[in-house]
Amino acid sequence: MDKAQRIHRYQQLCAELHRHNMLYYSYDRPEITDAEYDRLFRELLDLEKVDPDLISPASPSLRVGAAPLQQFTSVPHSLPMLSLENALNEGELYEFDARIRRLLGSSTPVRYVCELKMDGVAVELVYRDGILEVGSTRGDGTTGEGITENLRTIPSIPLVLSDAPPALLEVRGEVYIDLADFQTLNQEREEDGLQVFANPRNAAAGSLRQLDSSVTAKRPLKIFCYGIGQLSGELPASHHELLQRLRQWGFRVNLEHTRTVEGIDQVMGYFRELQQQRDQLPYEIDGLVVKVDDLALQRELGDKTRTPRWAIACKFPPRQAITVVEDIVLQVGRTGAITPVAQLKPVEVSGVTVSRASLHNWDEIARLDVMVGDTVVVERAGDVIPDVVKVLAEHRSGHERSVPLPETCPACGGPVAKLEGEVVPRCQELSCPARLRESIKHFVSRRAMDIDGLGERTIEQLLKLQLIHSVADLYRLTRVDLLRCERLADKSAENLLSAIAASKTRPLGRFLFALGIRHVGEHLATLLARQFGSLDELAQATREELLTVHEVGPQVADSVTDFFHKTRNREILAALQAAGVIPQAEIKRTGGPLTGKTFVFTGSLRHFSRKLAQETVERLGGRASGSVSKKTDYVVAGDDAGSKLEKARQLGIQILSEEEFLQMVDRLEEP
Repeated sequence: MDKAQRIHRYQQLCAELHRHNMLYYSYDRPEITDAEYDRLFRELLDLEKVDPDLISPASPSLRVGAAPLQQFTSVPHSLPMLSLENALNEGELYEFDARIRRLLGSSTPVRYVCELKMDGVAVELVYRDGILEVGSTRGDGTTGEGITENLRTIPSIPLVLSDAPPALLEVRGEVYIDLADFQTLNQEREEDGLQVFANPRNAAAGSLRQLDSSVTAKRPLKIFCYGIGQLSGELPASHHELLQRLRQWGFRVNLEHTRTVEGIDQVMGYFRELQQQRDQLPYEIDGLVVKVDDLALQRELGDKTRTPRWAIACKFPPRQAITVVEDIVLQVGRTGAITPVAQLKPVEVSGVTVSRASLHNWDEIARLDVMVGDTVVVERAGDVIPDVVKVLAEHRSGHERSVPLPETCPACGGPVAKLEGEVVPRCQELSCPARLRESIKHFVSRRAMDIDGLGERTIEQLLKLQLIHSVADLYRLTRVDLLRCERLADKSAENLLSAIAASKTRPLGRFLFALGIRHVGEHLATLLARQFGSLDELAQATREELLTVHEVGPQVADSVTDFFHKTRNREILAALQAAGVIPQAEIKRTGGPLTGKTFVFTGSLRHFSRKLAQETVERLGGRASGSVSKKTDYVVAGDDAGSKLEKARQLGIQILSEEEFLQMVDRLEEP
């Protein structure tokens, strides 16, 4: 393709990908498969590699994150992002309605819009000519933190608007994490010895405040948009019409649970209905937001100092209960992580009987000062396992007992070690039955080898019958073996054997993730698969070779080399290979003209994204780093380059402009 054809095709791809993003994330009606979307996305990336000056701030490729920031900038809101007044009981909600009708001089019922009060993080998105320009946190209501690059990574935030958007549009929304995703995120952090998040809101807030947006990109963040700041052009007549307009422009709006009602009695009816449905929702809410629907009446009512007069938040009562810790038991995960769980005297919390609560680790036990026999306050958040939030020390009798850090594994009696910098102790015995059970559950999971039909109950039976002693044994199972399991008939056994056979040729990245190598999640597993091309190449890689891979640090390099050096792991890999498990090879990145050279990119790059620049260096055999050191060979400086550029000058490192870097690449890529 010539330049004009590349530009035309690039614009087509951007428009098509943005449209499919909107259909998938905002409208829940995808028109193409994930594989077809991936094909279009790869074509876009290929065009950006060939012609970096095509890349715009609205490119779908920016979803993966940009270079780490030194700090967040302050972003003033053109219109304040006000807090909401809270109604903590039905009486206060009726007082709100009486005040509204008194101010409006109306004796007739007021039309209200009722929206879910998401338990997330408020943000503002500023679009100019339909393109996302700035994203920020709420901050103090008048000034927030600029987190544009982080917000760009959230798939449900449109980078480009559709349906004739206004020249200027400021949209407010709530970023959150689904409960199921939150559980998975905390499980992964717990297995990696990291501090878990207290609740989905804290996880969302922590994810948005990462200086490295590639970290944010890995977190399962979503958004619901609920209002606007400034808008150039004519406003719709009502808030409900505004929400529909936002959806037409491509924003994700929770219209399914938004209800327009006449009068405060209908508001109360929906509030009570929502309390009953609360635990069936896939995300956490803490109440209902009630707004006067008529936008002209909103303007007439105006604002108080910190809150609007035309809206109120009806808070649900706290989902807490008081009970007794009858025991603290220890659970062992696939990496050997030992975590304490409180066994509770059964108690009802918002309609559900609770008999256990997470304590996470011994740092948390010390912070709460919780012991067996304590009277405690437990709090339940949706489907997430409840937490002990407070110990009622005044109820102590003196017979309570503490639970010390274990010296041996509670499952196998093997040795336990607590590594420096980690918050959990770990069983060191590779043959531990609890570790084996959790390893198999991870290996067969959907995001790993995806063996459909091999659920927890079947795994437990296979272990009890001693039919499996490692993941490799899954591929030796026969129909006769499976029929020994309860509730597994002929057809189910055949389907499971077919699913096991189909998993033998999963992509190498999926296989590496399934192996459960510490600190190697889905993203790094795919990265390593592409870098080394085959399992044999990766298994033979030295620590130094691993450290040349962008995003692989000392911790990951040590973990990977340690995994492949362990005799037991090599035996399992050999058994998998003998059973016919042959992961699909990835295209290996080989050496090139930049082999041994390290590049650092700094400042605002106008001609290409930082991700594309780093991929270009790696494709040519070099290494892209995020920090300047004596080992750096080149620093490529864009506009407003700061401390990295100054450090490069001090160290005498060669500095290139964007144009000089592109000229270098063109020379190296000439046939």
